Amino acid sequence: MQELEELRKQLGSVATGCTLQQSLELTRKLLRDKQNKKNSGQRLPVFPPWVYDRPTLLGDFLPGSGVNTDMAVPIGTLPLTAQESAVVEDLLYVLVGVDGRYITAQPLTGRQSRTFLVDPNLDLSIRELVNRVLPVAASYSTVTRFIEEKSSFEYGQVNHALAAAMRALVKEYLILVTQLEQLQRQGLLSLQKLWFYIQPAMRTLDILASLATSVDKGECVGGSTLSLLHDRSFNYTGDSQAQELCLYLTKAASVPYFEILEKWIYRGIINDPYSEFMVEEHELRKEKIQEDYNDKYWDQRYTVVQHQIPSFLQKMAGKVLSTGKYLNVVRECGHDVTCPVAKEIIYTLKERAYVEQIEKAFNYASKVLLAFLMEEKELVAHLRSIKRYFLMDQGDFFVHFMDLTEEELKKPVDDITPTRLEALLELALRMSTANTDPFKDDLKIDLMPHDLITQLLRVLAIETKQEKAMVHADPTELTLSGLEAFSFDYVVKWPLSLIINRKALTRYQMLFRHMFYCKHVERQLCSVWISNKAAKQCSLHSAKWFAGAFTLRQRMLNFVQNIQYYMMFEVMEPTWHVLEKNLKSASNIDDVLGHHTSFLDNCLKDCMLTNPELLKVFSRLMSVCVMFTNCMQRFTQSMKLDGELGRLMLEHGTMLGPPTEAERAEERTRKELARKYLAEHVDAPQLASSFEATINKFDKNFSAHLLDLLARLSLYSTSDCEHSMASVISRWVRHLPAASRAATGALLSLPDGTPGFPSPAPPSPLPRSLGPPQEGVTEAGSARVRGCLSLASYASPPEVTDRCA
Repeated sequence: MQELEELRKQLGSVATGCTLQQSLELTRKLLRDKQNKKNSGQRLPVFPPWVYDRPTLLGDFLPGSGVNTDMAVPIGTLPLTAQESAVVEDLLYVLVGVDGRYITAQPLTGRQSRTFLVDPNLDLSIRELVNRVLPVAASYSTVTRFIEEKSSFEYGQVNHALAAAMRALVKEYLILVTQLEQLQRQGLLSLQKLWFYIQPAMRTLDILASLATSVDKGECVGGSTLSLLHDRSFNYTGDSQAQELCLYLTKAASVPYFEILEKWIYRGIINDPYSEFMVEEHELRKEKIQEDYNDKYWDQRYTVVQHQIPSFLQKMAGKVLSTGKYLNVVRECGHDVTCPVAKEIIYTLKERAYVEQIEKAFNYASKVLLAFLMEEKELVAHLRSIKRYFLMDQGDFFVHFMDLTEEELKKPVDDITPTRLEALLELALRMSTANTDPFKDDLKIDLMPHDLITQLLRVLAIETKQEKAMVHADPTELTLSGLEAFSFDYVVKWPLSLIINRKALTRYQMLFRHMFYCKHVERQLCSVWISNKAAKQCSLHSAKWFAGAFTLRQRMLNFVQNIQYYMMFEVMEPTWHVLEKNLKSASNIDDVLGHHTSFLDNCLKDCMLTNPELLKVFSRLMSVCVMFTNCMQRFTQSMKLDGELGRLMLEHGTMLGPPTEAERAEERTRKELARKYLAEHVDAPQLASSFEATINKFDKNFSAHLLDLLARLSLYSTSDCEHSMASVISRWVRHLPAASRAATGALLSLPDGTPGFPSPAPPSPLPRSLGPPQEGVTEAGSARVRGCLSLASYASPPEVTDRCA
């Protein structure tokens, strides 16, 4: 449409300063340039210049081409009979585009209808009859010019076909004029008879001229020409002859259009050199869909051109587009497809005929592509493989991988060797149940230039001042660790990349990085638990404040494990089962695309990755957990015994045999001395006071952020009717201290609007790898932990600084 508007402006700018021929030449040039630009590999044919330079080939009136008027007798001096005879002869010339002696055509200055100059000395009654016949000549002139103009290659095949149909009708008209001339030579044609015989042709030429004028004014090409003809046919419902004429023209003009349509919906091939079809092809490479996040191959490779949709196909335009796209995908994979229900499409006023044919072709194309992707290309198997790795469907592989890469991922991203990570990934795949996955070789390592928060803020388009500075920061200025930059990638080949495109993979990566970070924090907290076992061996007088650290660590661990359980088993797993069910019932590839996109969107939303406020609070919570683990690791490092103490209790013996009683007694003595020294060191008042203040600060920060997150989750679940958040809210509230739980109950409300909290569900069984080892836990130890839970006081959430967050 923009190109047509540009064309109109250019034509308008030259209309006042050039002749009609120059205007037509400019129009042809613009159309030719547009078509050659689209068909860059093949230039379209053109008529040689002499076709336009020889005006006698047009068949229209030319100045000075009429009968010689020098010998003409003044018509006013002739009797009425002679005047009538002379006028009849002139009219026969004028009706075929030649000037007569007493009737001449006026020169054209634009696209207006032809006018004539009649000798003023002609008898009034004869002149009246002449004026009744002259509109036929004017219509003939308009139609002739239209036929010659639209026969040029640049105007497209539909206009060519319309011009050919009009030319056939004009030929019939010229035969009629020839017959009238025969009567005139025999002296049997009077002016009244001429008027009588010409009236049927007058109606036909009038309709043809009207159509030609409308096509010219609308600058119609292709589908827009058919829309005009169809609407005109429908409007002539009360006039059977006029409607029959329009139906004939529309049927003839639609033949080349329907040939393009048939090739598109039956074979998936588009052959439209003159840009007439409703579907337009764009130059996009299918390989780019695996690389560019913003690439929209499926949506933009073939698009609907609204002004080229015939009005009688308007309702089916979407299915026409989809049908050809489906077959085109199969063709690009090397399979030649031909619709078995292919049938010639013929124009008719009954739109149901088109609907049935297009429906049959659409159903066949949908079935072919869906079977191709599901069976031959194993789409569901690929999605399951992606779920295995990106959504941590099977934990053994991931545990192996994190154990192998933990030290490597702690390095700055610039110091990491990608090939080493790839080798460790390969080893983890071979050592786990993932070894049976036929698509495991498609899994790759990807070190992203931004951390997860920056990536999500880019997607969510957060534009506060601080976040804008972070989003637009140069990646080289950010020092990322391997843990922050790490992600998986997946190699997807055509045509599966239509479904698993870069946009979908980016969503998978965001989910993976979110869960990967949670898993990392869990492992850090578990490592703190392991290192704290050394402290339990010491007789600490400050057990009260040291137990507070154990309690906080357990609360953090419960929080992280619960959020992982929520994401894996309450969000992703049920949503995945819905996706599998929907894929089984999908009838076409667009349904598959929609279901897959809906699956990813729901996972992102329910995992709190689409709400910037929830995302920021959750990020602060996890940061508090990480800083706490770092603090505890530094503290317990000072409490570690000599490395040889790890080999004291050789329950299973060594290569030299079990230790002797003397050796055991000596080692026990050394341990007791070490424990006594450590206990005295840790119980120092200054150290105890500093440690207790640090733990209390972490405790307050964690509780404050957790309360903030719970409040926001409750508000979000209530306002957006997201009841899936209720279970995770109740589970987290259960782990709050009593005072904080009471304070929180007044702030929050259930998704149904009632104050308070739902009854906590029984603890969900977690995989053994998600928690610390359970051996050695006694009833006394459990009672001790329960006692520790009541030691801390949580009266009100304190102010939390950004530094601690």
